[in-house]
Amino acid sequence: MQKTRVLIVDDSAAVRQALTAIMSADPRLEVIGSASDPFVAARRIQTEVPDVITLDVEMQRMDGITFLRKIMSQHPIPVVMCSSLTEEGSATLLQALEAGAVDVILKPRVDVVQHLQDASVRICDAVRAAGHARLNRRPPPRSAVPDDKARVQARLTADAVLPPPPAHGAMARTTEKVICVGASTGGTEALRHVFESLPPDCPGIVVVQHMPERFTESFARRLDSLCACDVKEAADGDTVLRGRVLIAPGNRHVLLQRSGARYHVAIKDGPLVSRHRPSVDVLFRSAARTAGSNAVGIILTGMGDDGAQGMRELKAAGASTVAQDEATSVVFGMPREAIATGCIDRVLSLGQIAAEIMRLGNR
Repeated sequence: MQKTRVLIVDDSAAVRQALTAIMSADPRLEVIGSASDPFVAARRIQTEVPDVITLDVEMQRMDGITFLRKIMSQHPIPVVMCSSLTEEGSATLLQALEAGAVDVILKPRVDVVQHLQDASVRICDAVRAAGHARLNRRPPPRSAVPDDKARVQARLTADAVLPPPPAHGAMARTTEKVICVGASTGGTEALRHVFESLPPDCPGIVVVQHMPERFTESFARRLDSLCACDVKEAADGDTVLRGRVLIAPGNRHVLLQRSGARYHVAIKDGPLVSRHRPSVDVLFRSAARTAGSNAVGIILTGMGDDGAQGMRELKAAGASTVAQDEATSVVFGMPREAIATGCIDRVLSLGQIAAEIMRLGNR
């Protein structure tokens, strides 16, 4: 098995040590070195080019965003940005994603055991996904109006948050469609590309994007400033309405629920499901149960198989299902696994998905 070779760039020796320990515990990763600033990193890259770089945002001699832009313009290498949990940092990391970073992770709080266990899953998954990323598959810019940490708790399914779907059929069709979207690595820019193409009266949309807590609020505000539809971080009880996009808050699961003729979301704590919180499988199962044939499931770029089992349940409930194609995916893992279930109705390029949302939502 070929390992993903990683270079850690961070001005904190404690963080470099913590990240090295986390990634060294994963047999699929190899830390080839660390650097205290971009100048040291640049010299290291001249002698050995890593598969992935983890890059701190705030450093003394050169900030991470500037170094990221230099990497992307001179020698593109998949970069995962690393930041502390701050509101200001989350806005900066959104700039990093638009500048070409593949993903973002939180600096581990090494004094909290449970956080470190959850962080180890997120960090290793993000770095492995970055190692598979195809940088030339990013959506084009728009011109108008981005110890043993491997032994965490066993991988869980949506059963950990929702019981298995009932044997009886899903709820009967109503006049309203609900669009449920799942994405991971490369998804922030893919979602921007799709939502910028939607009109202000688009169908109601609920999104799970694998992203750390607090970053989703800044991400939603950023999309809201760019799109004709309203975009917000989902809050417990928010109604799913035409012209509104609800994005699951980082580190919380989102479920679709129904009250009379209206759909709304519930925000729940719970364990990692399919190695993620929020999990696409949790959203899709709740949509299969609550909306049935009124639901549309869409799976976009990302690593792993979160959402594949949920797609099975959506299809069994009569929902329409769509997957992004390989040519336009930064990482084709999640779409490929969903397609392999045989439950996907259409495989489309990123540029076709907004029109498909409108077609299915208005059908």
